[in-house]
Amino acid sequence: MLSIALAIAPIFLLIVTGYVLRRGGIPSMEFWNLNDRLVYFVLMPALFFVRISEADLSDPVLIPFALTLYAGFFLAVAFGIAAAWWLRRGGAVGTSVMQGAGRFNTFIALAVAEALHGLPGLQLAVLGAAVLVPLVNLTVVSAFAVMLPRPGGRVVRGAALSLATNPLILSILAAIAFNALGWAPIPVISETLAVLGQAALPIMLLCVGANLKIRGLSADWQPMALSAIGKLLVFPLAILAAAALLRLDPLAAQVALIYGALPTGVAAYTLARQLNGDAPLMAAMITVQTALAFAVMPLWLSLAARLFGN
Repeated sequence: MLSIALAIAPIFLLIVTGYVLRRGGIPSMEFWNLNDRLVYFVLMPALFFVRISEADLSDPVLIPFALTLYAGFFLAVAFGIAAAWWLRRGGAVGTSVMQGAGRFNTFIALAVAEALHGLPGLQLAVLGAAVLVPLVNLTVVSAFAVMLPRPGGRVVRGAALSLATNPLILSILAAIAFNALGWAPIPVISETLAVLGQAALPIMLLCVGANLKIRGLSADWQPMALSAIGKLLVFPLAILAAAALLRLDPLAAQVALIYGALPTGVAAYTLARQLNGDAPLMAAMITVQTALAFAVMPLWLSLAARLFGN
């Protein structure tokens, strides 16, 4: 467990560095906002396209790997919805509990997978994102439509349109198409995108930290606690159970559990603002879970290493 904690410590130190720099105004808030857009529109799509377009999508491990990830996600979301109903705190709070329990920070997943398992781990983590990102976004937007209905559905339609133009989803679909058609790697273009992808991980970790918000941690503790239980306990337990049931490959099982042990993603805050959810509560959940994940993740990943080996 100590070796895992030491391996992922630089990842969380980069997140803390991003937070400290942003709080200190270094170099400026405009810089961090622009870097968010750089990561979202350029660096991450480049990384996704290169890794997915050149991956072996016929690998038999991919189906049980995807099923394991889906099991964790859907059980965590179901827990979040049930917890929101139990709280009886209204739709806005409920949507934050649902997102806090089920969503995850893909950026941290990629960095942890590479730190622990090298290029094969990063490749699997990218494929995990490929099968999860579109489904997660569709599921969460649909849950918002049910839990927080809006007259005329204009807000939800706007969110659906943003999903259809999401650069991460578009890069995933393009990569799958190029892979299926045998067009990858593309001379010069693939090499250029690979260089951009190499810049993605450190910059995105700094941006994750820059987006953390310590203010607002006085938010209601009950929804924050329930979302953390869903994300950091229910999600990884479901991953472990599914991986054991499906006899998942050891590396795939350990990468899948990385997704289970992640804090909820920063994108949840953006969606909460866009769809009139409880954005301050969502920001508090993201910050608390990111701090908790540093303590919880080594426990889960060391357990996975013992159960599944190498």
